[in-house]
Amino acid sequence: MNSLLSVFWSVSPDIFSIGPVTIRYYGLLFVLGFISGYYLFKRYYKIEGIPLPEVDRLSVFVFIGAVLGARLGHVFFYEPAYYLENPLSIFKVWEGGLASHGGTLGLLIALWFYADRKKSKYVWILDRMSMPTALAGAFIRLGNLMNSEIYGHETSLPWGFVFVKDGQTIPKHPTQIYEALAYLGVFIFLWIVYNKRKENTPRGIMIGWFMVLVFGARFFVEFVKEVQVGFEQDMALNMGQILSIPFVIFGIFMILYSYKHKDNIEKPVFQIIEKNKTEENLSEKN
Repeated sequence: MNSLLSVFWSVSPDIFSIGPVTIRYYGLLFVLGFISGYYLFKRYYKIEGIPLPEVDRLSVFVFIGAVLGARLGHVFFYEPAYYLENPLSIFKVWEGGLASHGGTLGLLIALWFYADRKKSKYVWILDRMSMPTALAGAFIRLGNLMNSEIYGHETSLPWGFVFVKDGQTIPKHPTQIYEALAYLGVFIFLWIVYNKRKENTPRGIMIGWFMVLVFGARFFVEFVKEVQVGFEQDMALNMGQILSIPFVIFGIFMILYSYKHKDNIEKPVFQIIEKNKTEENLSEKN
């Protein structure tokens, strides 16, 4: 295979070290994903008149749900036998092993509790979470690229990457870049959808398109991606594809839901609560 036109990728995953502490590109990009989400939500809340302290409360739920879900997703979906024999390794997140499907599921559960299990607020928050999540996904896949991990099969295409740091000598599909570009495209699309109608965006449309486009892209990219664990080798569809299907179905359901309820634009519950608190304070003063 001709690798003369390929990209020889030998970038160190470490940015710098201070004593025993090493700052890595993956960690930096992971944090940038959360920071970008934080500021996007501040923008939402300012536009829609929601108290800004809600952003800080939301951030706690997002961080715990996403990280815990991603870790447990890897444990249960990809290497359950290993972690059953080495349960303490579950806590060693710095050694790697985060699954995006698990992170999404963990986020869905955490936001359900953040929304106090009220459907109107839950769907509202899912819609607005979809845009920063797509952008964070792009950051994380670039982190995978810097780690020289989660790449694809051999390719003769001129943009194939030889992942030297991982011991590769032949070009592979840079599937991290494929996914990062796909997620960035989803982010731009959702940005346009939201900015067209802002607070009057049909409930459920953004999370619906997010699920269909992000996990649809993931499903197709998996066809040229190396399997992550040995048991996937003989499977018709790998674990990433199998786990993507329910999310795509959920997305289709939410798109249909949004069209059915397109004229029912309810205000988020916490707006009503804040208004009631203000009225109560005024009545007490009087």
